[in-house]
Amino acid sequence: MLQDEQIIDLYFDRDERALTETTDKYGNYCRQIARTILNDEETVKECFNDTLLHSWNTMPPTRPDSLKTFVGRITRNVSLKRVRNAHAVKRGSGAAVVAIDELQECIPDRTAESAEQIAENIVIHDVLDRVLAELPTQSRRIFVRRYWYCSPIEEIAKAMGISENNVHVILSRARNKLRNALEEAGVTL
Repeated sequence: MLQDEQIIDLYFDRDERALTETTDKYGNYCRQIARTILNDEETVKECFNDTLLHSWNTMPPTRPDSLKTFVGRITRNVSLKRVRNAHAVKRGSGAAVVAIDELQECIPDRTAESAEQIAENIVIHDVLDRVLAELPTQSRRIFVRRYWYCSPIEEIAKAMGISENNVHVILSRARNKLRNALEEAGVTL
């Protein structure tokens, strides 16, 4: 199996083996991300195919530092877009929408259209990184599972060996800490 840097070089050389190598190395990882957001295996496959297409179209010029993180982020974004576009709550995949709605209490949904919004998005990113670094390991893992992977509360509780109520409390405290840190940084919520 090729190293990430070698796979990225294949993308830059426009060698289609990059797609096969990406699939072999990170296909299961990406499909699992999509699977936690979507409840339809066919849509999971389509999202991974969209991930490969987006990777192909993005490299070059983008050269990611971590191929795993790069394709994982693309898969997550593609999957969330599918959920939003399909009105997922009506189709039984509402867990992702619920998780994103929870986080909207703390982080406003903004598109980077103006220089001011871009600057504020950078501040949000920096504050989020700082708050996550300050959280205890278990709380950070729960936060990431819920808001990055959109895992259901029940699944997190089972995996962490704690009660669902405990997961709710940990997430609530983490969101409050994030909200307070954003307000201190001058981000309007």
